Amino acid sequence: MLTAYKPEAGKIAANAELSSALWIDMIAPDAEETAQVRALGVDVPSLDDMEEIEVSSRLYREAGLDYMTVVVPSLGEGTPTSGPVSFILGPQRLVTVRYHRPKPFTTYPHRADKSGPGCTAPDLIFLGLIEEITGRIADILEGVGKALDTLMQGVFSPGTGVDAPKVLAANLGKTGLQSEIVAKVQLSLLTLERALAFFQITLADRPASDLQRASMAGLLNDMRALSVHGEYMSNRVNQVTDTTLGMINLAQNAAVRSLSVVAVLFVPPTLIASIYGMNFTVMPELSQTWGYPMAIGLMVGSAALAWAVSKWKGWL
Repeated sequence: MLTAYKPEAGKIAANAELSSALWIDMIAPDAEETAQVRALGVDVPSLDDMEEIEVSSRLYREAGLDYMTVVVPSLGEGTPTSGPVSFILGPQRLVTVRYHRPKPFTTYPHRADKSGPGCTAPDLIFLGLIEEITGRIADILEGVGKALDTLMQGVFSPGTGVDAPKVLAANLGKTGLQSEIVAKVQLSLLTLERALAFFQITLADRPASDLQRASMAGLLNDMRALSVHGEYMSNRVNQVTDTTLGMINLAQNAAVRSLSVVAVLFVPPTLIASIYGMNFTVMPELSQTWGYPMAIGLMVGSAALAWAVSKWKGWL
């Protein structure tokens, strides 16, 4: 899918001609779309090229164009995903190449004129998109914080009986999901900071306005703040995980303790029954009419005594 944008009445509008577009957004481009953009002098990288982990493969200049590949998170239907997005910046246009659908690329065209940098030049559109991605990351971290607050409340009040272990186990799975989101956000922030640093270096080769420099400085400060916030969220995830595992251990220990006490209650009666089950010739109680009631009474009494001692000790 290929969409071309150009400024119109202070805003950015789609359905522009490729040759006059300031921004061309490519989503999983096919061979025909790739050929159309290559005819404009832009070498479109493949998904394998975009997924190269080396920094030199993500940030480079070729034929007067700056190639910057970053990782952008996308929650989709609640499932955290992330994927590479390539920004190909030249003096005439910006080309973005992606194979997933992060939300900032949907929301930015509707508010491009309201962003700080504006949308009247390729450089400004690039900064506006980075600003939109940064804002989305802030929203994601805020959502993680609210989710962790809810999970922590569920850990300390999981209910009683058989429902408690189920609730704690479900909370542990949800906490793992939040951990995955935070990890993807932290990776995205790392790649965004590198891309902005590379863009800052390339400004020496092109005329840069005070607006560009101010926007870039603000974005870098926002990313550093979000990185710190991401570290805090990562620590909170560990806290919720440790607390949940602790509560699960407590619940398991309580169950094992109850079973152990029940087993202890039956030890004295079992001992008495074993004694009177021995096949010795001389066992006076066996020939007495009160022998059987006495044995039953001893078993019941010993079990009651064991229960009373367990209750007194607080084991039950």
